[in-house]
Amino acid sequence: MSKDNLNSALAGAPKPVLDRKVTGISLGILAAFVLASLIFPKQSSAAIDSGFTWAARWLGLYWEVLLLATFLVAVALALTPYAKARLGGPVKPEYGRFKWVAMIMCTLLAGGGVFWAAAEPISHYVSTPPFFGETASDPTVAANQALGQSFVHWGFLAWAILGSLGAIVMTYAVSKGMPLRPRSLLYPVMGRRVLTSWIGTVADVVSILAVMAGTVGPIGFLGLQVSYGMSALFGTPDNYPMQLVIIAVLTGVAALSVSSGLSKGIQIMSRLNVWLALGLMAAVLILGSAAYIFKAFLGGMGVYLQNFFPTSLYQGDQGWVAGWTIFFFAWFLGYAPLMAIFVATISRGRTVRELILFSTVMPPIVTCFWFTVLGGTGIMFEQNNPGSISGPLASEGLPAVVMTIAEQLPFSGLIGGGFLLLTVMFVATTADSMSYSVAQSCTVTDEPSTKLRALWAVAMGVAAAVLISIGDGGINALQSFIVITAVPVGLIILPSVFAAPVFVRRMALEQGVVGAKIPEKSSVSD
Repeated sequence: MSKDNLNSALAGAPKPVLDRKVTGISLGILAAFVLASLIFPKQSSAAIDSGFTWAARWLGLYWEVLLLATFLVAVALALTPYAKARLGGPVKPEYGRFKWVAMIMCTLLAGGGVFWAAAEPISHYVSTPPFFGETASDPTVAANQALGQSFVHWGFLAWAILGSLGAIVMTYAVSKGMPLRPRSLLYPVMGRRVLTSWIGTVADVVSILAVMAGTVGPIGFLGLQVSYGMSALFGTPDNYPMQLVIIAVLTGVAALSVSSGLSKGIQIMSRLNVWLALGLMAAVLILGSAAYIFKAFLGGMGVYLQNFFPTSLYQGDQGWVAGWTIFFFAWFLGYAPLMAIFVATISRGRTVRELILFSTVMPPIVTCFWFTVLGGTGIMFEQNNPGSISGPLASEGLPAVVMTIAEQLPFSGLIGGGFLLLTVMFVATTADSMSYSVAQSCTVTDEPSTKLRALWAVAMGVAAAVLISIGDGGINALQSFIVITAVPVGLIILPSVFAAPVFVRRMALEQGVVGAKIPEKSSVSD
């Protein structure tokens, strides 16, 4: 990158310096997990399930509070005069706003952009979430509740933990000579000591494992979903060899893209994703029922906002909460440290207010509308013809929902093919950007090497291929492992809630945005 890159604080090394300890431990633990799942599937699954149950029971409420606090602090911070401060200093942003927002949105949506957008609303419609009590007799109310619950999981809290306060702390820490690595999120409490402390090594390793688990899962889901979709569209076999081919193609695309750097592969794929998603959204609105979708969106958003705090902190039915809310919140929390690296890297020159608006406020609204377009259309078909969506969901599982919805629209082959392509591109973009961030986390100075970026992309693909060979048990074990990895990550992210406002104020004063420039001596971290 240019001399103005965030890594400029560490410039001077002739080539990237690999942290062999972090890389070796991370790859070793990932390999051990995959091998244990393959050789001892039942025992591994039982152990992971026990860890999942413990984590959800004892830390679930903490994670809900952490995500809620992050959102509230971010919004409050955006409303202050200090939010005019620019990340990384008063320089011109490297990426235009459309490219920048596209990279953020497509990285975070991942497989959820299609897979969960179709499957979750209809799941909540068929089986009413316990927060709302018994199933509503009015289908419209039931639909609004189903969408509202989906918005809880994919709305403001999810996006806030991924792209706001952590990125601010990361940017400030790097400006003070810290590396673009997860350990820098502990700078507010440990200062520069975290560079050489074993705590810094642990922070890097657990953050890498969390994002690996969170990305390998969507790659595995992709293999299942696209294999099912191709079988429905073209009559190809829906079996493991086909799933393996799909994962291999995705892995190859991600490896090539991440090797080309942020300015080429990732941002190009992100823009294509956005345009394809907009085209499919328009097609579904026109070919389905735009009136129903807009009405359902307003109704679902009304339910979401009306019950914003109680649903965000709901702990009533522990089993249901663990399987839905805690799973999603832990998944997004696991992404947070490496997303802080990625967002900080591409957001230099943006104001704090821009960052929060375009990572915490606007994307959740767009996401909720997208969930309504896809999932709401599925609910509409189910209401018009009971069993048309819920039947395949019950018999074939979650991967069947997207194609079942597409099959009931005009030009079903074209629409279904478009959704499959979009799913591949969404997941490839996430694998791409997270491979970059993982490689950056393993690099002591400068940018990560091309080989290291590609290595992590391939590692994700191989892990997904092995895990889906086990069957549902492998993917289910990975889902549970996602929650377990969020346990230490929740501690790494916590300091950002308190430090981000302090650091934003310092940046504003240093840049002369408010008040007079003052000397830098102060001590949240030093």
